[in-house]
Amino acid sequence: MVKILITDDSSLSRKILKKMLSQEDYEIMEAENGLRAMEVYFLEKPDVMLLDLAMPDISGLEVLAKIRELDSQAKIIIATADLQDLTIKATQEAGAVGYITKPFNKEKVLETIHQVLNNS
Repeated sequence: MVKILITDDSSLSRKILKKMLSQEDYEIMEAENGLRAMEVYFLEKPDVMLLDLAMPDISGLEVLAKIRELDSQAKIIIATADLQDLTIKATQEAGAVGYITKPFNKEKVLETIHQVLNNS
């Protein structure tokens, strides 16, 4: 079963994504901040991580960089409200394999996850 880690400080965003993914055959895990995300990532080894950028303790960009530093094969999709081209470019340079924006579109979320899983 494919494991997906949803990391967002917003419980509403996590709930929305979890609901979108619940109809698929995925094992869903959640983290409410960057520190917890790194802990869960290395304990559970998810196949895909959905990662918000704006979090209070450690930014998503820092989490992305730290995980990719220790696991160059990590499949991390940024899930954020930030639409700026500079942000998108920075996440790609840091190793993100996808980018989805809030408000989430179910078809786009599923399509992005499927693409990432099929390109492994």
